[in-house]
Amino acid sequence: MSRRQLYAAGLTRAEVRANVRAGRWQTVGRHVIVLHTGPIDALTALWAAQLSGGPRARLDGASSLIAAGLEGFDVDRHRVSVPRGARVFRDRLVDVRQTRRWREDDLYAGPGPARTRTEVAAVRGALWARSDRQAALLLTMVVQQGIVPAERVGRALLQVRKAPRLGLVRDVVTDLVGGVRSLAELDFAGQCRARGLPEPSRQAVRRGPRGRYYLDVLWERWRVVVEVDGIQHAWAEEIVGDALRHNDVTLEHLTVLRLPVLGLRVAADEFFVQIERALTDAGWARREPAAA
Repeated sequence: MSRRQLYAAGLTRAEVRANVRAGRWQTVGRHVIVLHTGPIDALTALWAAQLSGGPRARLDGASSLIAAGLEGFDVDRHRVSVPRGARVFRDRLVDVRQTRRWREDDLYAGPGPARTRTEVAAVRGALWARSDRQAALLLTMVVQQGIVPAERVGRALLQVRKAPRLGLVRDVVTDLVGGVRSLAELDFAGQCRARGLPEPSRQAVRRGPRGRYYLDVLWERWRVVVEVDGIQHAWAEEIVGDALRHNDVTLEHLTVLRLPVLGLRVAADEFFVQIERALTDAGWARREPAAA
């Protein structure tokens, strides 16, 4: 409970202080009292963070997503949003900040600590992430774990007109919606040209023991294949089919590299170093520009 709630329930400041000093209760941050002295679990920490911000505070970003059930994503401090004019501070548990995007209808109306609606929190969590990689990871985990559908995240993203990293977040959300696989392959071809790599074939047809299939990117001369994996390829129902196709291609003595769409967004340089190495090992030689 917050100190404000305890005082409203009739306890005096002296009584609260006496229970804490006697070891019956413990403090969490500046303004929250936990009414036991045992370990503080994840849900208690979420409640404490939200209560720390005051009566209009709400969990936001990744913290709101954790309250909604997101697993496997850790935060250093819980992010709490308050309207303009409210008190802000930061301690080891919570980071309370004002937000200019404060809207009453962004509040989740269900049980638990007050928090921002899940799709809005997903967008904000990605925009506030420490890095592009963390932003992409957060969005992917939210959709894969069924916390919120990608389409709802996309609709929430339409409310954001200007923000750092907005372009990347739009690209990742579009990938999650599933409508940009071919566009990612076009992006790949453009990257090849910009990096001086030979132009590949796209959607090359092959036949294997399980019928006809398509290779996303193929350099026939050097027998190098790159498979551009959309978000859906990480889901359980795609894994077996992808593995069988990968093995069929490998048995044709082709070098197969995998490039997740997210990798094209946030780690292109590292992946293209591998691609160039595969082409070089197969006999391709970069042409140096002629001397003037």
